[in-house]
Amino acid sequence: MSRRQCLSTLGQAAAALTAGPLLVGGAGAQRPPNVVLILSDDQGSTDLGCYGATNLHTPNLDGLAGDGLRFTQFYVNAPVCIPSRSALMTGRHFVRSLSSDGMSGDEVTIAEMLKGAGYRTGCFGKWHLGHPESMEPLAQGFDEFLGFKVGAMDNYSHFFYYGGPNRHVLRRNLEPYREDGVYFPDIVAREAERFIDDNQASPFFLYLPLNQPHYPLQPEARFLDRYQGVADVARRYQMASLTSMDEHIGRVLRRLDDRGLRQDTIVLFLSDHGHSREERTFGGGGRSTPFTGHKGTLREGGIRVPCLLSAPGRVPSSQVRDQAVTSLDLLPTIAHMTGAALPSRELDGASLAGILASAGAPSPHGQLHWVYDNSWAVLEGNWKILGDVSDDSLALYNLAQDPAERHNVASSNKEIATYLIGRHNEWIRSIKKEASSKAFVSP
Repeated sequence: MSRRQCLSTLGQAAAALTAGPLLVGGAGAQRPPNVVLILSDDQGSTDLGCYGATNLHTPNLDGLAGDGLRFTQFYVNAPVCIPSRSALMTGRHFVRSLSSDGMSGDEVTIAEMLKGAGYRTGCFGKWHLGHPESMEPLAQGFDEFLGFKVGAMDNYSHFFYYGGPNRHVLRRNLEPYREDGVYFPDIVAREAERFIDDNQASPFFLYLPLNQPHYPLQPEARFLDRYQGVADVARRYQMASLTSMDEHIGRVLRRLDDRGLRQDTIVLFLSDHGHSREERTFGGGGRSTPFTGHKGTLREGGIRVPCLLSAPGRVPSSQVRDQAVTSLDLLPTIAHMTGAALPSRELDGASLAGILASAGAPSPHGQLHWVYDNSWAVLEGNWKILGDVSDDSLALYNLAQDPAERHNVASSNKEIATYLIGRHNEWIRSIKKEASSKAFVSP
C-alpha cells in the first residue's frame, strides 16, 4: 500500500487504576517475573478454538486460555501492521509514536522499560517497525534479534518477493544471516528455546512477533493434510497455518515448563489486527464471526483481536474479561506486574491491574478513538460510530445488540450520533498539532 498521512491520535487515557499491586514475584521471590509477549500476524478475531472456531486445532493457545484470562473485547490501535505494532510497543497512539519511516527512534519501548529494570531482552520474528539504525531492535532495547524488518518473507528462501526488489532479508542483530531452506517458524521457536535456556538466572523479556498466519501461507504438509476435508482452499491454508503457529508456540511454553520457569513467567498472546483478504491469502480464509470487517478496516473484524494473558499465581485462571481494553494498555500493565518504572512521557494506555484481578472492574477507558486512512471511529459503552471523511458517511451501531455492525441506527439515535461526533471533533482538536507532521507507511 502507499504512504498515507495520519490524521489524528488518541487523547489522554484514563488514569491508571488504583487497585493494589499484583504479586510481582510470588511468595518469597527475589526477582520479578519473566515476560513472554507473543504477537500473531493477520489473525481473525475469533480464529482460535477457545474463541469458538470450529474444527480448528489450537491446543496450546486454548490451554493458555485455561491457565489465565481470555479477553473478549480487546482492541488494537490500528488495522494494519506498522501502526499497530508501534502502539503495542510504546503504550502510545501510533500518531504519537510513528515517524515517516517507522517507530520514532526516541520512543521508549517495553524492551527499554524492562531492560532498565534489569531484564535480558530478545526479539525473534517479524520486526516491521522501521529500517534506519535508530529504529532497529538493538536500538530499541533488545539485546538480541533474529528475524526480518519488512512486512513479509518467504519462509524457506528468506527472500522478500513482494513489490521488489527481491532480496534476502533475514538478519541476526545487524548482520545478514543465512539458513537457506530452514522453515522460519522453526528458526524462531529454536531461538526462543535457546534464549530461555541462556537466561534462566535472570529475568527476561522475550518478544515473539510471529509471521503466521500472514502471507505467504506456507504451512507444513502435515497440517494441510489434517484439514484435507476443508473444501475452501483459503480456509484450509488459514487453518493449517494457525495450527502450525500453535505448535511452535507450544514449543516455547514447554521449554518454560521444562526449565521450571512457567510459574515465574507472564505470557501474553494477541494478534496485531484482523485477518487479511488480500489476493496473496486467496481472498481471505480467516474468520471473525460474529463480527464483520478485516485487516485495513475499522469494523470490529479489523481491530478486535484475540488476547490471552497467563501468569500463574498472579492472575486468575480459566476466566473471561469482557471489558473494552486495548493493546495500548499492555505496557503500563507489564510495568505494574513487574515493578518496572513507567517511561517519563504521556501514555495513552492504562494499567489493567483492576481488571486482571476482577471481572467486575470497569474499563479504564471512557472512550476509545481510531483513525485509519479516511476512516475514523469512536467507541463509548455499547455505542460505536464509524465515519468516512471521503464521503462524509456515518454509521452508528449498538454493539451489544448488533456486534456484526449490520444495522445503522444513526437516524433513530440522532442525539447519540451527534454526541459522539462532538467527542471525535474535540479529540481531533486536542491532538491536531501533534498529529499533523506524522505519517506512516502501511504494509
